[in-house]
Amino acid sequence: MTMNRREFAAAAGALVAGTMALRPSHAASALSRAGWALPAKKPFQVIENAWIPLPDGTRLGVRLWIPEGAEQRPVPVVFEYLPYRKRDGVRKRDDATAQNLAPFGVAFARVDIRGTGDSQGVMTDEYGELELSDGVECVAWLAAQPWCNGSVGMRGISWGGINSLQIAARAPPALKAIMPMGCVDNRFLGDAHYIGGALATENFKWGSYFKVYMGAPPDPKISGADWESQWRERLDATPAILQRWTSHQRYDEYWRRGSIAADYSRIKCPVYVVGGWLDPYSNVVGSLLAGLEVPRKGLIGPWGHLMPNLPAPLSLDWAYEEIRWWHHWLQGVDTGIMDEPMLRAYMPYRTLSEVYPAELPGRWVAEASWPAPETHPLVLHLGVGTLEAAPAAHGSLTYVGDKIVGLCKPQWMPSRPDDQTPDDARSLVFDSKPLESDREILGYPRAHVRISSNVPVAKLAVRLTELTPDGKSWLVSYGLLNLTHRDSHEHPAALEPSEFYEVEVPLYMVAHRFKKGSRIRAAVSESLWPLVWPSPRIATLTIDLRRSSLTLPLRPAPPREAPFPIPVIRSLGSSPYTHTDMGPGSEAHLKSPLQSTSIAEVGTVVSTQSSQDLSIREGDPNSGVWTQENMTAWKRGDWDCAVTASFELTSTAEEFRLREVLQARQGDREIFKREQVSTIKRELL
Repeated sequence: MTMNRREFAAAAGALVAGTMALRPSHAASALSRAGWALPAKKPFQVIENAWIPLPDGTRLGVRLWIPEGAEQRPVPVVFEYLPYRKRDGVRKRDDATAQNLAPFGVAFARVDIRGTGDSQGVMTDEYGELELSDGVECVAWLAAQPWCNGSVGMRGISWGGINSLQIAARAPPALKAIMPMGCVDNRFLGDAHYIGGALATENFKWGSYFKVYMGAPPDPKISGADWESQWRERLDATPAILQRWTSHQRYDEYWRRGSIAADYSRIKCPVYVVGGWLDPYSNVVGSLLAGLEVPRKGLIGPWGHLMPNLPAPLSLDWAYEEIRWWHHWLQGVDTGIMDEPMLRAYMPYRTLSEVYPAELPGRWVAEASWPAPETHPLVLHLGVGTLEAAPAAHGSLTYVGDKIVGLCKPQWMPSRPDDQTPDDARSLVFDSKPLESDREILGYPRAHVRISSNVPVAKLAVRLTELTPDGKSWLVSYGLLNLTHRDSHEHPAALEPSEFYEVEVPLYMVAHRFKKGSRIRAAVSESLWPLVWPSPRIATLTIDLRRSSLTLPLRPAPPREAPFPIPVIRSLGSSPYTHTDMGPGSEAHLKSPLQSTSIAEVGTVVSTQSSQDLSIREGDPNSGVWTQENMTAWKRGDWDCAVTASFELTSTAEEFRLREVLQARQGDREIFKREQVSTIKRELL
């Protein structure tokens, strides 16, 4: 079974209501050490739906949790702003968030974005101008409520984290602080669409889920008698979003819109960014801490695309930390949170695949500032099958990219990788000598390679692994670069056959302890499939060993780590990370069973089902086929609706061929179907 990034977050939300047994660890004693404790819990009221009016007459639906007595003594409010249906989508996750805020004197608001869930209007893209300007209006409306003290915060994971950054960049006066999680600051490089300038499978997988969200019906209990006309308006407005994303194959104005990395100075309020090492969005923690100038903090834990309080083998008593943040910036209470290190990160001693489903062993480390001044580069030079302290005196290696590499690391999110040995056997590998002591890294590994290609379009993929004495190769980090993007993602340039280029391949930010007796391995291939679409023609790469190296951010262990003040919770259950069996050779046929969830509070049953097929013939890069179909249905009495979105992608050396289908059913009757077929020129991709 595979899940998309947003589906994974929604499924994690459902775990909150489970019966998983939890037991606080000894870290709870950190409460007294920190000199600050959570205030006593107080009752709160829940408003199922209120309306936020917008200047154009559209109304946004908002669910509210308001502390008792706020009308007499106003409180700050924090809001999340999502397309994921507050009434029947991530309801349980929203309830869990509210339980961390409202009892401790911080109101919580969950707003459905225009055209989704209970909100009026239509949605036609991610992070559009209307979404962001509406978000600014939400800040002003919340600040003006009689129960609010005028201070507003934003928080959220994935979409909610990304638009928190984008709305903060518009500097609405009442927005005093944000807490983005699992997010990106560069929409082209960091999100699901392109990886290192190469077209990602997730671009299409996520797009088909997104079309279901755009075309989903409003709930008649909230929207009233004209809900069917509102639904039809949404379906009619849903665009060929996959065609749009696939047509923007470089870092153009389309992707720069909303990419706050283009100008970090636009953010004026404090930022607490949170990520997980098993989440492909972990990169943003380091880049935000380094790029922002406002008061800021970061935390990276041993989890995936999850909020840090959701059940896993190790999670955090997040109410303690989050309330400290909001009380400090929204109420002016000195909680001591800004006296602590800028970054806290979990240092794993093993990889997830080695220990799953047990807890990932390691410890929490802290850095007073970022980049960490004590971290220094460990440069390992590529030799003939080796990583050496000194560069090679001469020599080169050639690699023919006609092999399928990447089956052991098949998914962008959230599956865990396998032992990398089968992929390593189809790659160029470079191994260090056995380590004489443990070595820890924290930061961004980078590969510096002098390389040539015999064709004008090619990629370079680098996997960093730990080769243990038993011969297993465990993935630590990886990176990939479309070599036509070597100098610029905005202005790619074709490779001149046989000409050598100096390129740098950034790997994902990581923390890891390489153990004494293990070897550090760099595994090099032309691509990773099915993570990204193959190059148009088979490329033969030549690497100049004299000027090629791997640089690791070596972190010396300090004599004493800063104490970790956030209470830790350990679960008796297992992590919800999935594992994908790609099947034999070059094909994968994946289908999830029909899953139904009853939302008892509103009487609605939500059912979902998805299937995907990924196939390719080795040695034939344009034999690849990606297909997926996603269905979500909502039923309560005679309200019975379903939306299905699907796609198929194929290619020639010159173009992509894409088919998108959107269908809607009411009861047993099909009420809508649109099929759109596109031919899209490949632009050095």
